[in-house]
Amino acid sequence: MGRTGAEGEPTGGGRPPAPSGGGSHRSGADRPDPAGGAEGPGGRTNPALDRLGAARYLAVTTFRRSGRPVVTPVWVARDGDALVVWTVADSGKVKRVRHTPTVRLAPCDVRGRVTGPETGGRAVVLGPEGSARARRLVSRRYGLLGWLLITLSTLRRGRTGTVGLRIVPAGG
Repeated sequence: MGRTGAEGEPTGGGRPPAPSGGGSHRSGADRPDPAGGAEGPGGRTNPALDRLGAARYLAVTTFRRSGRPVVTPVWVARDGDALVVWTVADSGKVKRVRHTPTVRLAPCDVRGRVTGPETGGRAVVLGPEGSARARRLVSRRYGLLGWLLITLSTLRRGRTGTVGLRIVPAGG
């Protein structure tokens, strides 16, 4: 979705939750089985990743420098042991993720109304190659509409006008 929705009103107050352990690259042996659940280290599955990856829309809560939460509904696609979303490069959520990578995630409807339990996670802004991959995954997941919006956005903004965010939900 070109612009991934108007930034919603905060849902609650306070500072973001304390960051959980940092992400790390995993070897191919730790990658999830495409036919099964997401497996973490030691063969544990991540039910949050499975649940959020299956959602049609994802409410991503990012945090301002003041700690005030901002909720934005976005399209989401699964990418191995993480989720990816696609957004405008100079959007508020990108700026907030750059200074506070801690996020909250919940399935939602197209208007951002949360439809399931919330989970913590960590997000990172992807570089050019990762962003191209995120565009492909989101485009594939949302079919003709996804392809059309991403193609039009790329024509309008160029390849650097949008970026991908890689989000790893807190494990199970």
